[in-house]
Amino acid sequence: MPIPVSTTARMILEKRYLVKDGAGRVVETPEQMMRRVAHHVAQADLHFGGKPRASQAEKTFLRLLSNLWFLPNSPTLMNAGRHLGQLAACFVLPVNDSIESIFDAVKHTAMIHKSGGGTGFSFSRIRPADDTVSTTTGVSSGPLSFITVFDVATDAIKQGGTRRGANMGILRVDHPDIESFITAKTNLNRLTNFNLSVGLTQTFLDALEAGTEIDLLNPRTGQAVRQVSARKLFDLIVQSAWRSGEPGIVFLDRVNQDNPTPGLGPIEATNPCGEQPLLPWESCTLGAINLARMVSAKGVLYSRLRSTVQAAVHFLDNVIEVNQYPLPEIEAASKRTRKIGLGVMGFADMLIQLGIAYDSPEAVAQAEAVMAFIQHEAREASAALGKQRGNFPAFAQSIFAGTATAHMRNATVTTIAPTGTISILAGASSGIEPLFAIAHERHMLDQQTVSEIHPLFLKTAKKEGFFSEELMAQVVHNGSVQALEAVPAKIRALFRTAHDIAPPWHVHIQAAFQKHTDNAVSKTVNFPAEATPEQVAQVFLEAARMGCKGVTIYRYGSRHHQVLNVAGAREEPEGIAPRPRPQRTYGLTERVGTGCGRLYVTINSDELGMCEVFAQMGKTGGCASSQIEAAGRLISLALRSGVQPEAIIKQLIGIRCPSPIWQNGKMVLSCPDAMAQVLQRVTLTEGDASPQPAGVCPDCGAALTHGEGCLNCYTCGFSKCA
Repeated sequence: MPIPVSTTARMILEKRYLVKDGAGRVVETPEQMMRRVAHHVAQADLHFGGKPRASQAEKTFLRLLSNLWFLPNSPTLMNAGRHLGQLAACFVLPVNDSIESIFDAVKHTAMIHKSGGGTGFSFSRIRPADDTVSTTTGVSSGPLSFITVFDVATDAIKQGGTRRGANMGILRVDHPDIESFITAKTNLNRLTNFNLSVGLTQTFLDALEAGTEIDLLNPRTGQAVRQVSARKLFDLIVQSAWRSGEPGIVFLDRVNQDNPTPGLGPIEATNPCGEQPLLPWESCTLGAINLARMVSAKGVLYSRLRSTVQAAVHFLDNVIEVNQYPLPEIEAASKRTRKIGLGVMGFADMLIQLGIAYDSPEAVAQAEAVMAFIQHEAREASAALGKQRGNFPAFAQSIFAGTATAHMRNATVTTIAPTGTISILAGASSGIEPLFAIAHERHMLDQQTVSEIHPLFLKTAKKEGFFSEELMAQVVHNGSVQALEAVPAKIRALFRTAHDIAPPWHVHIQAAFQKHTDNAVSKTVNFPAEATPEQVAQVFLEAARMGCKGVTIYRYGSRHHQVLNVAGAREEPEGIAPRPRPQRTYGLTERVGTGCGRLYVTINSDELGMCEVFAQMGKTGGCASSQIEAAGRLISLALRSGVQPEAIIKQLIGIRCPSPIWQNGKMVLSCPDAMAQVLQRVTLTEGDASPQPAGVCPDCGAALTHGEGCLNCYTCGFSKCA
């Protein structure tokens, strides 16, 4: 049965998922991939019922995958039935207060990243900077210096030819080095392979409310080394997040309220996007139900949803059995609790089909209803598996022991995780996020740019009678429909994008899903550029009040500003100087017709965004060539000095030479004008409503955007947290 994937999805599959031969040629179809995955995962049933049960499981799984009702995390799609065989995405490793433990963790991180997983750590057990080191009579360099070691190691793995892994670093709010940790990423040159989150405690939140101080505790001794105002620390977190989007926050006591196995110890860390709290050495297998395919004209298809949940829990439990774990400690810990994380994608699509605006009480109610149903059915499915296959081994140390629950196969069953790439494969909106945009520009392999309008908007426009080619061109230009009066008000309300929605509604939706989720929820709270730190603070406090386990925010455009910050005080540099050119950049080259000939414009980026522009005319020389080179050098200098691309575009676009030319329906007035037009297309910032890019995708050169607690590319499916 052909799988209904889009052209973009097929391109992603061929690039990353489908089997290739020794020459790099794709030798597998999407249908064959699904059969490969279904067959491999079904082999676990051989141990619990023999060939007949495994054969039936394979048919069930194939139907589940081929209809795009459910997809597992990317490592399962990529590696099931292949030599690597590592199928999990999320890992947490222990980091204790010794050189041996720290560098063992670095080694184990490399092995996990090589296998395709992401890693999370708590650095809260490491003694603070300048503390005593008895074995050398020296002093400690502190957790931040060791986080840098992990970051550099991650870069080395990437440079060795493997796609770079992602990391989460957490430090408790009562650690003596907390101020330097909070401000670590206000300089965006640092820790580019890490997401950082502050672990907030209830003691801190109580002190914040009371306006009192908290003790900062040396983890080596357990003794207080000094006191600091809870308000001062909170304001520092808010200011740093407002400026750069980091750190996020994790509510540690809230996380441990739902720790399913408190007898095994407290949870101190999460995976890279924060939605999967795990004990040391644990991994978790994730997957998502496509809610866009659980709706009809009559409403939610609860019967289909029930059978999908049951099959998905079966699938994910099987993955634990057939997975090839990167370390024996990980296999032992993962099988001890057998945690799985069933989540969703396509929630925004579901709301649109139901005629519900994302920023409405009805949407919050729908979120609660659908997730409560999924949670109930997932636990029922896990209980049935526990009765058939046996409970997870740590059942006696779990919250289920001594209760009416006699059987449970998995310590946790639900997680709302990022679905960046698999949601593109499924043709669904990402996770529980609102739509990113109503229209996308996709850069194809033949250097062509293709505009894609959300199919539900196209369908609605035609059904409601306001479709026109002119209007669709405006939608593509803006990315949002909120300023288009030709679109009826009720439709504009239905198609609000992430940046059209007030921040509190993001929190309300997140909290609604969290009420019925075992683990946590990955979501980004989007703010407009003009948002104030006070508004960020309100969202943090609201997330705590509403029972969220963490929260990540991103203010439109903030990643383009580098601010030096020491202990909360802004330092103004004495003069503007460009950042050094990195050793490695990535980018794209676009050919533009001009009145003087073909101009080839190359735009390269590093981790912080665009950093250099080169341009070359096919056959020119002399003054023309030197002037083109000079323009490219000056643009590059401006970009590396922090000048906004929009400001550069504004200065160059419209410069006219004696030989303008038409290309692709647009006038190219000169070589500088052509360079500005390419720069404008790459930034993807045409129209006030378009989200500000947060760097450039290393795979396809398109803009990266913040969503689901991570950096994602909506053009090719790249995710920094994959």
